[in-house]
Amino acid sequence: MKEKIKIEVPILANEFARGHKPEYLFWVGSAGAFDDRYKKVTREFVKILNYLKVDYAVLGTEETDSGDIARRAGNEMLFQMQALMNIEVINGYEVKKIITCDPHDFNTLKNEYPDFGGNYEVLHHTQFLQKMIADGRLDLKGEKLKNKKITFHDPCYLGRGNGEYKAPRTVLNAITSVKVEMERNRSYALCCGAGGGQMFKEAEQGDKEIFIERTEEAIRTGADIICTACPFCMTMMTDGLKYKNKEDEIKNYDLAELVSMSLGL
Repeated sequence: MKEKIKIEVPILANEFARGHKPEYLFWVGSAGAFDDRYKKVTREFVKILNYLKVDYAVLGTEETDSGDIARRAGNEMLFQMQALMNIEVINGYEVKKIITCDPHDFNTLKNEYPDFGGNYEVLHHTQFLQKMIADGRLDLKGEKLKNKKITFHDPCYLGRGNGEYKAPRTVLNAITSVKVEMERNRSYALCCGAGGGQMFKEAEQGDKEIFIERTEEAIRTGADIICTACPFCMTMMTDGLKYKNKEDEIKNYDLAELVSMSLGL
């Protein structure tokens, strides 16, 4: 039985108490903290941060939901309460830079928190990984994924919402593997069907659910792996593969997991 490696994660309150201000706050997000599947992504990304010796910390129990879903679902009052509470905590620690694996939190922290006094340099984890490659700190020439064919699904809140299509592909292209694009990609990519609060409501009438349509498109590429970079996209793609009875032959991994695999972490 493989021994479970204990991962040390610095807590911002502890770091601040001893007079140290980490360069980055790693915003875990609700999915990264509570969703069983996405907790694995958080774990792998932390391994990467530790491997790179990044100066970072997390809020731990002081972190609450960013409020993204509340605002998308129309509960503006709840969103503002959550935003103001988070900003007070973050500003109290004099945070300047934030990294998050969730494009929804990325969008909210980057574009919506400034209206309430939360001004930070916010990076999605794909952008951070791209920066590490550009700085020569990350070499992804491992052979583990060499014969795997990978297709990337663009998250709406990273792509169309923030115009970021290059970062995930730069990281993916640095990994030794075969890449293939879906018919609809980048600004023409089809949504997974979970954004804007849709994840938490019943499907509306129609011929087919969006996540089924998108999964079928991914399957047509002949890929062994569907790469995602968003917790909602991961849930929908995983469900789609189960629905199509393809979960044994096609896997869904977050880009952070593929980077971790390539590094042999």
